[in-house]
Amino acid sequence: MNITLRQLKVFERVARHLSFTRAAEELYLTQPAVSMQIKQFEDMVGLPLFERLGKKIYLTKAGEEFYRLSLHFAQQLEDTERLVEELKGTDGGKLVVAVASTVHYFAIRLLADFCRRFPKVKINFKVTNRKGLLRLLEENQADIVLMGKPPEDGDLVAEAFLDNPLVVIARPAHPLAGSRGIPVTDLIGESFLMREQGSGTRTSVARFLAERGVSLAAGMEMNTNEAVKQGVEVGLGLGIVSAHTIDREVEDGRLVVLDVESFPIVRKWYMVHREGKVLTGAGRAFEEFVRSEGHRFVKIGLPGRD
Repeated sequence: MNITLRQLKVFERVARHLSFTRAAEELYLTQPAVSMQIKQFEDMVGLPLFERLGKKIYLTKAGEEFYRLSLHFAQQLEDTERLVEELKGTDGGKLVVAVASTVHYFAIRLLADFCRRFPKVKINFKVTNRKGLLRLLEENQADIVLMGKPPEDGDLVAEAFLDNPLVVIARPAHPLAGSRGIPVTDLIGESFLMREQGSGTRTSVARFLAERGVSLAAGMEMNTNEAVKQGVEVGLGLGIVSAHTIDREVEDGRLVVLDVESFPIVRKWYMVHREGKVLTGAGRAFEEFVRSEGHRFVKIGLPGRD
């Protein structure tokens, strides 16, 4: 078979999204051009690679095998391109950095300082939730990820670089605001705004409470820290968020940190990449920058505490 790299790349994008339209958008091609490439690919293989059921397309068995193969070739091609960038050192090149939605509060400041030091490095910055970060890592779509603790069963290299304290927040008018040494059991009757199932914050809080035999009422589930904070501000309930995300709200008097016993729950932020990932000079410089300078971009101590 005389398969071209272009056909393989087009096939990989269609197979990843199961959408000709999304593949065309990402590759800056027309949908007919994508369809033609797939048709030529299938003619060369001699088997259908996609099947259409209703309005959706799915991979056939042959398509699934070629998708696995295309991912392997795509990574090899990307690693080759990055090796070329490696020769350029930190005086240029590209870097894809993805961060958890909670991390972006201080990651923006961190990236700004890094870019001032290495102005010729082009950075593609992505912000998503834990599930999205793991997908980016699996698909080799990010060089370096900043997130909570990743799963231990993946082919990942993770390095802790900063404490991440989780605190209980309330609006200033809440009856518990200003109280000292609040027992965790006093929170049982409170309504909480929780992050979505599967988020790092939700998992850590659930584990922490289970160890103490405490169960909190999830009054509402939200998929961003911003939504949790805004909900707490308007009195929908209490929240548990990273202390790194509430500097401005506490300083402005819109939120307070409750002095709850056994809090904060101290987690870690991790710097993560795929095992065997070939990092460019810019990537290695960013890793070292995070190790040595990351602490400068968060406040020392906890907002609202003496």
